[in-house]
Amino acid sequence: MPGSHPITLYPALLATITAVVVGFAAIWSNPHRPINRGFFSASLHVALWLGCLYLAVTSADGLFWLRMTSAVGALVVLQLWMVKETVIGGSESFGAMVWRSRWWSLPTVLIACICFTDWFIPGSTTHSAAEKQVYGLGYYVFIIGLVVLYGLLCRETVLQMRVQKGVARLELQVLMLGGTATASGVVVLMAMRALLALPVLIRLQPLVILAFYTATVIAITTHRIFDARQIMKVGLQKVTLIALVAAMAFLADLLFQFFLPEPFAFIATTALALWFASLLNGWLNRVFQFYPQDTAVRQAAYAVARREVRVENLEQAFLTVLKGWGQTDHGLVLSGGVGSLRGAGVELPEDCSVLKTLRQIRWATPERLAREKTTPERAELGRFLTEHGLGVVVIGEGPTLTVLVGVGVAASRQPFTYPQVTQLTELASIIENALERAHFSVKAQRAEQLATVGLLGASLAHEIRNPLVSIKAFVQLLPQHYQDPAFREKFFRLIGDEVMRIDRLTEQLLDLASPRVYSAQLIELHPVLRSSLELVAAKAVDKRIPFLTDFQATPDVVYTDASAAKQVLLNLCFNAIQAVETHPGERWVRISTRNVANGVEVLLEDSGPGIAPEIRPRLFQPFQSTKSSGFGLGLAICSDILAGLDATIMVDPALPGRGATFRIVFPCQA
Repeated sequence: MPGSHPITLYPALLATITAVVVGFAAIWSNPHRPINRGFFSASLHVALWLGCLYLAVTSADGLFWLRMTSAVGALVVLQLWMVKETVIGGSESFGAMVWRSRWWSLPTVLIACICFTDWFIPGSTTHSAAEKQVYGLGYYVFIIGLVVLYGLLCRETVLQMRVQKGVARLELQVLMLGGTATASGVVVLMAMRALLALPVLIRLQPLVILAFYTATVIAITTHRIFDARQIMKVGLQKVTLIALVAAMAFLADLLFQFFLPEPFAFIATTALALWFASLLNGWLNRVFQFYPQDTAVRQAAYAVARREVRVENLEQAFLTVLKGWGQTDHGLVLSGGVGSLRGAGVELPEDCSVLKTLRQIRWATPERLAREKTTPERAELGRFLTEHGLGVVVIGEGPTLTVLVGVGVAASRQPFTYPQVTQLTELASIIENALERAHFSVKAQRAEQLATVGLLGASLAHEIRNPLVSIKAFVQLLPQHYQDPAFREKFFRLIGDEVMRIDRLTEQLLDLASPRVYSAQLIELHPVLRSSLELVAAKAVDKRIPFLTDFQATPDVVYTDASAAKQVLLNLCFNAIQAVETHPGERWVRISTRNVANGVEVLLEDSGPGIAPEIRPRLFQPFQSTKSSGFGLGLAICSDILAGLDATIMVDPALPGRGATFRIVFPCQA
């Protein structure tokens, strides 16, 4: 009766229902996939076995149902063989597979038939399975036969696994692990029940079977792919951790109870156990080395994010990291905001089905798409993976930037497991943050560039007006003095000089205002510095601040970008003018150059108030400013520009009575 066996009723009945639910879940997730149909059949088989076991411990005719339970359990070997063949994915028909299974069907059926003889369990059909049983020789032949069959099945699986590649190899590993563990658990419980005469052991069988079986089904039918060896290592690590922590807690509790009251002993034991578990877990992680490449690739990605500042360099460097991580020669990094994602000659519109699907599922592998239900959108995503030779792709989204990261199929042809997908998702987050910072830096540089042009506007208007006034005066005098050869010669010379001066100023202004990608090349530095000083000369004269120069570097050839150097120098000059004009006392700005090891140093000094010591450590970080206007981006942008050109900028420590001193070192070679 159900009420008379509450301890047995609930595990067996619950396990039966769970097996059916697991089977329907497997077939529902993708009914067209053969392995899912195979596990649906296996789920019904396991449910039948558990149902018979439930009747064996609750029915008055327990011995009959115990025989049925054993017979149905013996046929599990054949069921596992069929699932294994489905994983391998042979092209033969179902009838051919059934015919080939005769070598497994015959011994399995013979072992199952032993269960219905008195040779198996002597006694009448009214003998309850819950009572103490007397086992015959056939019972032990039954157990030995199953052990032999499971051993042969494992051997065949291992041999076939060696010639398999990709997801089939991993699934065979999981199947062998789960099937072997399940069968071993049942056989051990059956042997212990016979040897120890403990009927209670039969109640543990549903839990053991269900635990291993469900884990195997989930590992093979879920969209998350796992490595069987990794599963074993994780399981062994957890068991070791629990065993050692439990032993330590038991001994600590015995020790603390000698000199502490029971509540305090419990608290002390708990605290010590938690500390020991944390310490031991870290040590076990290092011993087992679950993901040895995880830390290395994360450090490499962070190093790239710190080293590179340009978007193009970041993408190329990250691609190198991704290829090394995935052991492949192909990778893909697409980035963009509203509109589309671009990179490596590939463009994806914002509203394409590939991006929409990835935003829903966050990551994809060909194996995941094959395991889940097929939709037109997922089929399009699968074609995208195939077209670009990708084994995994993930998406990372930030406030203003979306990044799609893909890694090609590994050289080993092994599929990417779920722990690897988790690693790639973390890498995508690092890549997204770095690219977003780089894009922000480009926009900030553009804004600062336009702000510098705005500051130059008034000064250049004055500079351009002076030659125009001279030209206007000569034009007005030209009709009266046209016959004078000296006047005409002076007029033509002045017109040419003044027009060239205006043209040079406007060219410099347009060059400064035009957006560009800085590219280092060998240039002479002094002409660049002089042309920059021409642009700020009017501003300096207007503020009555003399600019002193002392160009001593010989030679002055450096490897940098002229426009970038001009942008940095103009920013520093305007900062110096603003600092000096409000400071009482002597007013001047000095620019000098000198040769240093492997470079040319530009020294820019002013007579202003200097830089406060508390600001100096973060001076080149964004949004650090001592001025009442502006966003404090200028020096940060200067630092980024120079870093992208392998140049450096630093500020000297503040000294009493001395203004700010900036040192820029441009390299002399690439």
